[in-house]
Amino acid sequence: MSLEVINNQQLLRLLQLSSPLLPVGGYSYSEGLESLIAQGIIFDRVTLQTWIGRELQAGAIRIETAVMDRAYMSGNRLDGSGLQYWNQWLSAARETEELRQQSWQMGGSLIKLLVELTPEIQELIIRIERPCNYAIAFGVAAQYWQIDRHAAILAYLHSWVTNSIGAGIKLIPLGQTAGQQILWHLQEELDLLSQIIPTLADEDLYACSWGLSLASMQHETLYSRLFRS
Repeated sequence: MSLEVINNQQLLRLLQLSSPLLPVGGYSYSEGLESLIAQGIIFDRVTLQTWIGRELQAGAIRIETAVMDRAYMSGNRLDGSGLQYWNQWLSAARETEELRQQSWQMGGSLIKLLVELTPEIQELIIRIERPCNYAIAFGVAAQYWQIDRHAAILAYLHSWVTNSIGAGIKLIPLGQTAGQQILWHLQEELDLLSQIIPTLADEDLYACSWGLSLASMQHETLYSRLFRS
């Protein structure tokens, strides 16, 4: 009986941490999608699904999730130096100011929320140098809330994908059913990547993300924008 209660609690915490209602501002960013749609590079369900799928295969989200996993493990060991190292590493790895500011804003918002929900986490939070990247804050939260490591990885990837689909639905625009079709067809890739992430060595943390970087830099010059840079 007690094991079932613990599992239910972990599931509820995972759902809360990965919920679109989490007040971290992720819904206000398109991560370059608005630029790509304005240029006609992405224009329907197929092209949006292809872009997201390629990002999962070789894009920056792989690195970001791997760093989140390292933050999870550092938190598990109470390794403050590890948390600081990977936070600085991820900040340096961001290829545009827009993507870096997004990560810092979302990370700061999540840290503020964590302290409000579980004040005792402050003892771990103070080990993280500011500004804090979102992946670092997410990993620390998942570990502190005793969420299964693999489940945390899968939830982080799923949250990124659903945010990207949500942006595409608004911008292209697409119907909700089309968005669900994309999410359904990407399940296998999400599962595969969630299994690969824990196996990545430090020297494997690289990505082909120049397309995302260019789209991100071009976003602030758009004539009109629905999302933040």
